[in-house]
This record gives sequence, C-alpha cells and structure tokens, in this order.
Amino acid sequence: MNNVLCTICARGGSKGVKNKNIKLLAGKPLIAYSIEQAKASGLFDHIVISTDSDAIAQIAGEYGAEVFFKRSAELASDTAAKLDVIRDAFQRSESHYENIYDYLVDLDATSPLRSVRDIKDSFKQFIKNGNDNLISATPSRRSPYFNLVELAEDGTVSLSKHLANTVVRRQDSPKCYDLNASIYIWKRDVILNAKSLFLKETGLYLMPAERSMDIDSPLDLKVVEFIMRNSKCSEIK
Repeated sequence: MNNVLCTICARGGSKGVKNKNIKLLAGKPLIAYSIEQAKASGLFDHIVISTDSDAIAQIAGEYGAEVFFKRSAELASDTAAKLDVIRDAFQRSESHYENIYDYLVDLDATSPLRSVRDIKDSFKQFIKNGNDNLISATPSRRSPYFNLVELAEDGTVSLSKHLANTVVRRQDSPKCYDLNASIYIWKRDVILNAKSLFLKETGLYLMPAERSMDIDSPLDLKVVEFIMRNSKCSEIK
C-alpha cells in the first residue's frame, strides 16, 4: 500500500468571504466536505489540517481531521506562497508521526465539488504516469490565443498570446485549461525541494466544470450551494 499523507490548508484570514473555510454550505462547514472526501477515498492514514485559526481547528477535528500544530503568522499572511504552506505541513507531519511519506496529496478546502472518485483517479493517474507532481484543471472556456486580452501601459489592447496564423474560431486555438485549485499531488523529494508548481514531469488531471468551482466570493458560495442542492450525484453533496 502506498504511504500517502493528506493535507488540507485553511487559514482564517479569508478576504473574499469572511470565515470562508467554516462557512455553512448546504448545512455543513465548507472544510468538512474535503475532510469527508479524503476519509472516504481510503488512501490516507492521516488527514492533517494546516491553519492559524482555533475555530477552523476545532471544526476540522470534529469532522475527523488532525490538527496538531498552528500555522505561523508568516505562512498565514496574504503574501505566503501555497507551496511553502504545503511543504511546512508535510515536514511537520513527518516529524509528528515519525514517518517518511512517499507521497503528499493536498486538497483545497475551497473546492467542495470534487468527488471521491476524483481523488482516487488522480492519484492512480499520477502513479501510472510516474509524475513528479500533479495538478487538477478543467477545460478553459476562454483562450489566450482568441479572447483573453492584455492592456499595456500605453493603453494598447492585444491578445495575451499570439500564433503565426490568426485564429478565427476559439475551437481552432491550442487547448488551454483552467487550474481549478482542487487537487495537488507530490512525490516526497519533489515537495521538499521544488521551487515551482510547474516542473518537467508535472501531470494534469482533468475534471468537468461542474466539479471545478473554487469558492472565492459570495457569488461562488451561492452557486456552489445551488449545485449541491440540485445535484443527483451523492459524492459531491
């Protein structure tokens, strides 16, 4: 059996939605969905929460996650890099559990629509392809080659990316994907040493749009709750 650690990072200082990670969503705290999905996957012996919030820690513990440290103020700031936060949780967990983990799976607390199958299948794909790390994404509705533009300092508007031949239909442009901030997977030596999310052997796990919403605003919260209350898929309720 693979030796895999799960982390869920959830700081208390959310700006877009106050107390976002413990906001009730369809009758349950937001962070609870990721915890329950991780437990149901059967991949992990430990599901570790990285947080600076006592309230988040208490609720996460009630749903079966483990909180044995409080994240530092530096790593809980608006400018802290997610990669540094995940690495910190991984290193603390190895020390706390006195175990060397082969792999790390990080589930974003703000992406409750992922399914348990997504967690299992992304890890299966990661192992099969021998990736160094893996990120999840969904096909993009907009393209930097067709309808994503940039505004220069001089006021010039131009496409974000250019091709030798002009694209007249979005369908003819290179395929692009939106990172959905849902699932991140790492080999041990990679998470301990990586400087970037994008590496030579980075894998991409594709998820449909209906399971790819990342809650970052009050509108996102309402849309996700609507999807949950109207979905027939028990895995994402």
